Amino acid sequence: MSPSSSPPSRVPVEERLFSLVLALLATETGLTKNEILSTVQGYRQRYTSRGDNSSLERQFERDKDDIRELGVPLETVDAPGDAGNNQLLRYRIPKGAYDLPADVVFSPEEITLLGLAATVWREGSLSAESRRALMKLRSLGVEADEPIVGYAPRLRARESAFEPLNVALERHTIVQFPYLKPGETASRTRTVAPLALVQHQGRWHLQGIDQDANGSRTFLLSRMVGPVKVTGRTFVPEGSDFAARALDELERIWANNVAEIEVSAGTDAAARLGKRYGDAIPAARDGESFRLTVNYSDFNILADQLASFGPEVLVISPDSLRTAVRDRLIATFRAHDDSAGEGSTEARGGSHG
Repeated sequence: MSPSSSPPSRVPVEERLFSLVLALLATETGLTKNEILSTVQGYRQRYTSRGDNSSLERQFERDKDDIRELGVPLETVDAPGDAGNNQLLRYRIPKGAYDLPADVVFSPEEITLLGLAATVWREGSLSAESRRALMKLRSLGVEADEPIVGYAPRLRARESAFEPLNVALERHTIVQFPYLKPGETASRTRTVAPLALVQHQGRWHLQGIDQDANGSRTFLLSRMVGPVKVTGRTFVPEGSDFAARALDELERIWANNVAEIEVSAGTDAAARLGKRYGDAIPAARDGESFRLTVNYSDFNILADQLASFGPEVLVISPDSLRTAVRDRLIATFRAHDDSAGEGSTEARGGSHG
């Protein structure tokens, strides 16, 4: 490369997929892989006529899978008289098979809502899904001519680990991340083959095969205390429905773990815990107490949450949770009052926990 030349500009993935769909829709006879790589936006910028295009070919193979996942009927057509020759294999999208049914018509308002729904996630942590949805709408000819709204909402996955884990899931790539377990003072690097990302009770979990333990494990994204490294090692998942199975397991754990707590009415704890765990809050005057049954899937998260409410919550059962909350209150008291004696600390921590 000469000093005056510069590397080709990066084409966004949604633009490359959109261009590929348009190109395959526009041809009746189909395009060979070489024709696609040398002419379609997103490929041609990196194509070399007499060079090594193996990485570009692998990109095309992944793009084909992504397009088919969208429901696009991408077909392959063998060359007449030379069936099985991959170099002469042609790719096309039959327009009649991809058109919307004649009886499906969108009003301007519906088109606007479809466009807004696709852009809700745009530029957020889940932007890969939103870009694909938007690309599919546009390739179907669904466009909103009217302004949508003055602003577009943005929904982001809180944990920064989500996006690299999502990429690794799509590519079946092993990841590494520092993970801090409750009660430990230092994190440990975990090497995991990711199988599913699921949200349960408002928290994101990664389900995968721990390469060191050689077994299935579930990890809370909020306990990943450093960057996720996507390695160059790939794997072939054995099985299917990983997300459904992970959610079933989390739901089973949630249902089997039950705590009984007493909450002071008219407090922040009553408002927050009642909304999260209580179907109906009994009528009680401020200062009075009522009992609440709480299910949980993570013992330590619940203990942290209940301890944060201080004297507004009293744990009735199980004893292990009562002790854990009490220990947190004692530690908090000691951290803020080094002059307090051991006896007064124990008494104060034991009154609510």
